[in-house]
Parts: sequence; structure tokens; C-alpha cells
Amino acid sequence: MSGNTIIHEVTPTAERTAGTGQVPLSLGRAGRELGLKRSEFDLAVHLGHIRTVPDEGGGGRLVARSEVDRLRAQDGFPEALQRRIEVVGTREGAAMMEVTPARFTRLARLGLVVPAKFYLNRYRSVVWLYLADELRQFAGATENSSLLGHRPLPEGLRDQLDAGLDLRPRNWRGRHLGCLLRQADDPWERAAAVASLLDAVQVSEVVTDPYERAHLNRFRPQPPAHGAPGSPAAQLTERILTADGPDEIAWLRADLARALQEARAHRPAPRPAARHTDRRPAPEQRPTTPDRSQRSRGLLGRFFRRGV
Repeated sequence: MSGNTIIHEVTPTAERTAGTGQVPLSLGRAGRELGLKRSEFDLAVHLGHIRTVPDEGGGGRLVARSEVDRLRAQDGFPEALQRRIEVVGTREGAAMMEVTPARFTRLARLGLVVPAKFYLNRYRSVVWLYLADELRQFAGATENSSLLGHRPLPEGLRDQLDAGLDLRPRNWRGRHLGCLLRQADDPWERAAAVASLLDAVQVSEVVTDPYERAHLNRFRPQPPAHGAPGSPAAQLTERILTADGPDEIAWLRADLARALQEARAHRPAPRPAARHTDRRPAPEQRPTTPDRSQRSRGLLGRFFRRGV
């Protein structure tokens, strides 16, 4: 994990968001007061251990002073909080569970241990990281003893692995969606969070109205940053973020349809104002200049009327 700390400061906008007389903190200030590195703080927010609030000025997320005080008042702070967000890789996790790295990877592919985050190494390979606290709980549960050690896995599980089962991306997406939904403050944001895990074709089939799709895109969450936009690393990240299994896609489509109904009931998507056909006013009738013969008749008429 990176050792860099967050350095954002409290902004004037943040000061205006205080609804309880307490000034909300920027993410950087909250991270420093909690003694967390940037990667640790981001993961704690992702897992729901730290609650954030929207900046009413549109400047991103903030942390209420009361939230920082709540965490600092917990027993064992800060070690207890750091323990909950400690992550390990495959080799460390295998050592904690007293299994081989190969066995650990099989358990992860089966979805028995769930990754909490990932990164891409210099070879653009996906490196999955797991919560150490969850691995300790898994290893300590008596019902999992048959899955540990050196005995072969049950035949049914081996068959799934032989068929290519790998639930690590799907389980990470489940965690990620939970984080997005916790931070959503609007029904349209919740619908956009679900839509962010589906490809554009799936979204267009569920959200057939182009104005609603455009409105969803306004609330679409930013994906985790891995590489420059369009780079191989960014494309690989996009594949991890996008549901690919038929059952997962069906579940997300149904969830998106429900979320969309709630969003419509809350506030319809904006549409362009109706365009009325403009009726042009009739051209101004300008007096025509009489030709010479008309002027002559007019003069003669006046002459004879005068009796000349």
C-alpha cells in the first residue's frame, strides 16, 4: 500500500456545508486526524467503516466532524481501525491460513474468500488483496477445516474450478457496488451506480429513453484509476468493473429497472423544452410609389376638381 497521505485541505465550500454548526472535514484532514494513509483511508470508506457526506458546493465528498469523533472514541483506536482495513496478498494470506498459495487461489476463485481491492503490477497482471481480518475468521471457523490443510477439495468444487470458475472479479464488484450505494444521496445516483457495472448495450436495453440515459451518465461514478484513459491497464480495469456472467447481468438488469422506477418517481429526467412553431408576422406593407401615369392622373384630377 502507498505510504502517501492525503493532503487536501478544508475549502470555503466545505465550510458552507456545515449543517450542525460543525465544519465538515476534507478527506485529507480526516485521514490525518484518523492516522490513516491515503490508501488505508480510501479502503475504509470503500468498506463503509468511514461515512462521508456530499459537499453541497459540488466539491466532492467530506467527512463530518462527528464521524471522526465517533471513530476516535472507539475502543482500541487507532489500532482497531487499522486492523479492520489491513489487506494482504495471496502469499501472505496463504501463510495466515496455513495453506499453499495454490490452495488459497482456488478458495478465492470459488468465492470462499473475497478480495477487497486490486491493483495491476508492471506486467499488467491483476493482483488481488484480501482483508486479513476476514481470512483469520475463515481459518478459525470449524466448518472450514475440511477446506484447509492438504486434503483435496471436494469433487464438486474441483469440477467448478476445472470448468474455469473465477468469482474474484464478481465478488469484488459486489463490494464495490455496496460502496457506491452507500455514498449515493439521490435515487438517480443509486441507479447510476448499478448501471456502472453493466456495459452500454445492457444499459440501453433497460433504459430505452435517451434522455434518461443521458441523465444517468451525469451521475455515473468515476472508476478506479488504473492507467491513462484508453491504455491497456485502463481497458483491463474496465473489464473487471463490467459484469460478464449471465446470472450477474440478469440480476443487475433487474436491479437497474427497479432503481430506475424509484428515480422516475422521485424526479423525472430533464428534457428539452417543447419547441413551438414560430409564426412569422406578415411583411410590412409599404406604400408603393405611383408611377408617372398615376401621378399625372392625380394631378389632372385635382386640376379639374378645382374648376380650372
